[in-house]
Amino acid sequence: MPHSVSSNDSAPRDGDEEMLPDAPPAAENVDTAEGQSSETNDNKTEGNVKLEDLFAEDDDDDEFPASSTVDVKMASSPPPVQAAPVKAHSGIDEETMLAFYQRLFPFRHMFQWLNHGIMPSPDMTNREFAVFLQNEAVLRYQSYATAELFRKEILRLNPTRFEIGPVYSTNPRDRKSRPGIQMKPVAKELVFDIDMTDYDDVRTCCSKAEICHKCWAFITMAIKVIDNALREDFGFEHILWVYSGRRGAHAWVGDLKARQLSDDRRKALAGYLEVVKGNDKSGKRVNVRRPLHPHLARSIKLLEPHFNQTTLIDQDIFVGEQQAERILSLIPDKKLADALRRKWDSMPDRASTSKWNDIVTLAKTISGLDAKALKDARIDIVLEYTYPRLDAEVSKKMIHLLKSPFVVHPGTGRICVPIDGRAIEEFDPLAVPTVTELLNEIDEYDAKNPEGPVPSASDPAAEVGSVPDRRMQDYEKTRLKPYVDYFRSFVANLIQDERSGKRERGEEPTTKTTTTTDAMEF
Repeated sequence: MPHSVSSNDSAPRDGDEEMLPDAPPAAENVDTAEGQSSETNDNKTEGNVKLEDLFAEDDDDDEFPASSTVDVKMASSPPPVQAAPVKAHSGIDEETMLAFYQRLFPFRHMFQWLNHGIMPSPDMTNREFAVFLQNEAVLRYQSYATAELFRKEILRLNPTRFEIGPVYSTNPRDRKSRPGIQMKPVAKELVFDIDMTDYDDVRTCCSKAEICHKCWAFITMAIKVIDNALREDFGFEHILWVYSGRRGAHAWVGDLKARQLSDDRRKALAGYLEVVKGNDKSGKRVNVRRPLHPHLARSIKLLEPHFNQTTLIDQDIFVGEQQAERILSLIPDKKLADALRRKWDSMPDRASTSKWNDIVTLAKTISGLDAKALKDARIDIVLEYTYPRLDAEVSKKMIHLLKSPFVVHPGTGRICVPIDGRAIEEFDPLAVPTVTELLNEIDEYDAKNPEGPVPSASDPAAEVGSVPDRRMQDYEKTRLKPYVDYFRSFVANLIQDERSGKRERGEEPTTKTTTTTDAMEF
């Protein structure tokens, strides 16, 4: 069975994949066709929120079939409903995609993650999915009541990928069958999107879709800073980081108080984490108040070692004339900037580490220089070159769709695997397996380990007290295993906390927002 993956990466935008338009505003009773929707008006006046006011199981996993039980032929089910086309073509053949969904995709634990429990609830029943079909069409407003229906429908449609939206006040599939119904978003994970292309002006090793270990360090820095802020400043615990499959990462914050945030609070939180602003390379992009906010002071301690290694050594960012002028424009003292320019002009190949040290060395020779202003400028430079660069629009609106974990990136064939944010230094994006590699690993394992009869507890040859071996699941035969195991543990912890919280409040599962006063009260 062929499992080839095309090397053609035809991404339609600078990000990891084409972005669907968001759902229409809740106030508008718009009956939108699949694959089409009106953009929300982001220019409307929103409530101003001051930043200083921000702080007032089941282990039987039969969803992964063993190799002997898999039929990799296309399902003979009715063709999917046609939808408005968008450019979402995958270079991976349909047979390979179907084999991946049948043998490797963790449907049950994906369901439990989004459902926040094992028993079906409105958190999943009223959740929107956007499914990207093989014919380049997209089905909007899909929903799945159970894990089994979720699995069956994805196998039937065999999409190139799917994206996850909010939980609505009613089942999104009912928007046409029940005219006049008001469908509004009531819950959604707080999400963040980090894309390497936003660092193209500060990396010299790669550009656009390309990445390497040197520039991936920018994503590592971003995850460290954002994860730390979400935990320390906002008290969130259930933060799932996911590799985008090519050159970025997404964060899904699953705590109840995060899921229930309104759009104005999401916007304020995104603004709290937005430090590098604007795209004008000739102007200063970091302007922060003094004394530094505790979040920024803490971030500087995390970022300075990365600045020294990544920016100065690995990227050698200040070696060129244009980048040298860029850093000179950020020096507040004109006499110092002129002295540095003369020195660097006489030594055009001077390394970035030496140029960075020159700032302090020459500053000592200039009388009347404001030492505090220079120190602040150096901190601002570190922030500008290393602080996370977020696509803030992704975080601001509950109705925004984001690519699901564990789907296949259509350009690279790599799996969008979860990342342990607290062990981000150990993650290697270039080692993430492709769908073709995983399917080949199953075949290789089965060839080396032909299955024999499953031992019975009554077998006299069996040891006393032994339990019959269970059949090994296909994902366990591949490099996907540690990622699935991490995800399963993450979901189990989330569900345990959800149960504990509901017992303490004496309430049943609900998707309705509640008015409470807690650490997230704005």
